[in-house]
Amino acid sequence: MTSATDDRLDGEVPGDRSRRDRETGTMSLFEHLAELRNRLIVSLVAIVAGMVVVWFLYDSVIHFMLTPYRDYLVHHASKDITKGNLVTTGPLEGFTTRLKVSGYGGVVLAAPVIVWELWRFITPGLHKHEKRYIVPFVAAAVVLFASGVTTAVLVFPKALDWLISVSGSGIVPLFSPSRYFTLYMAMALIFGAVFMYPLVLVFLQLVEVVPSRKWRQWRRPAIVVICLVAAVITPSSDPFSFLAMAVPMLVLYEVSIVVGRLLGK
Repeated sequence: MTSATDDRLDGEVPGDRSRRDRETGTMSLFEHLAELRNRLIVSLVAIVAGMVVVWFLYDSVIHFMLTPYRDYLVHHASKDITKGNLVTTGPLEGFTTRLKVSGYGGVVLAAPVIVWELWRFITPGLHKHEKRYIVPFVAAAVVLFASGVTTAVLVFPKALDWLISVSGSGIVPLFSPSRYFTLYMAMALIFGAVFMYPLVLVFLQLVEVVPSRKWRQWRRPAIVVICLVAAVITPSSDPFSFLAMAVPMLVLYEVSIVVGRLLGK
């Protein structure tokens, strides 16, 4: 009778099979689930660590995020009702606001770890020649995410000015911290996530799922789709945020086609 150990390679210890299977991209369903669990645990630990950092730097973070609102009030002295401070409407709102800001900030700080764990989860299913792109892809993802967050921070003052001005002269802004900071951090996270979409296009070209010529043929429909997506997912729905998202997305679409063609060669 053939034993189960006969299937192993000569001189292979039990742990080598699992390692060899990971290197060749063959993993069972339970191994995939265990891998996903481990990646999620590491990502959650990174988010919690980021939350702790933001929790203790809360005052500095709040001061930075309030700058656009206070700058607006400086240029509109007649509307200076609260001296640039936000107003809580409940006894728990201050505490919940701190939790929200710490949570959003933790996700931002943990973004490099999350991206790395995501790619580490994907790589067992890639071929050996495709795995060499892991580090460049992760580095590009971190740079693109940071660029998106920076774009959101730079455009937010213009967006806030427009949102307040468009409400009319008979309305005085009196914001609660929960809604103000939720809008601020939502813009940062959404911009950061959207700016990473070219990596998906390049990845699909490298694994030969969608060749670059298809993306070139789909350029016109892509322009329409990108504009619609930018209009829908922009949290503030102002023209400045729309342009700040749509224009870079269009540029990155063209860049992803060029990069995909170069890497494909």
